Amino acid sequence: RLDCTNIITSVLSVITNISFDHVQFLGDTLPKIASEKAGIIKRGVPVVIGENINDEVKAVFANKAKELLAPITFAEDEDRETALELSDFQLQGLCQQKNRRTILSAVRVLREQGIGISDEAVRKGFSEVATMTGLAGRWQTLSKKPLTICDTAHNVGGLQYIFRHLSSLPHRQLHLVFGMVSDKDVDSVLAMMPKNASYYFTQPPVKRAMPADELAQRAEAHDLHGYIYNNVRAAYEAAKANASAEDVIYIGGSTFVVADLLEYLRHR
Repeated sequence: RLDCTNIITSVLSVITNISFDHVQFLGDTLPKIASEKAGIIKRGVPVVIGENINDEVKAVFANKAKELLAPITFAEDEDRETALELSDFQLQGLCQQKNRRTILSAVRVLREQGIGISDEAVRKGFSEVATMTGLAGRWQTLSKKPLTICDTAHNVGGLQYIFRHLSSLPHRQLHLVFGMVSDKDVDSVLAMMPKNASYYFTQPPVKRAMPADELAQRAEAHDLHGYIYNNVRAAYEAAKANASAEDVIYIGGSTFVVADLLEYLRHR
């Protein structure tokens, strides 16, 4: 509702998911947050909703779309996979499987508006998204031994898939370089993080960042223990020094943490 992207009148609006994100700005319940997110819906412009959280949230979107005469599609309710085979298109990471369905629903809606998007264009988009757009930090592999991955997931909705995916990877020890910003639902994230990982708590160089020592203190209450580093570079180098070739290193918790790491690696 208050986002600067609303200056654009789009041909399609997409809301990927709803989570307890920016709680001090958007509200402390999922329906309140959904109401704010629904502000992207524009009169007469189709909207695709990527994930069904619950009936109450779904009703918020449906009612807003009805009010604005905006055709609405719930990607998870689609009884067909568009004209494309879902198995043909892969994105890295468990979270991206929901995004994949959302994308294909969006393609179908755009085609129904007369926008020409070929199957081959969609295949190219899936297979070459990073090189074509410069997309970085989405389950991005930085090295193989030890396997080192970063991802910009930064709330419960995204990080739940990250931790599930990490736990499924073969590893001797998991090393997590982790930082968050203060306006997130930090304790809910900490509550679902793996207990047996080695932690390197850090902070990105932005005003919204939660100080690394405060994050570490709150993590202790969830039986998560580790070291404190005042910058991402130091935390990453410490994790790399401690990890064996059979371990896995993950860097994340905030888009700012990942951006800071990638900037450091570019200029190292």
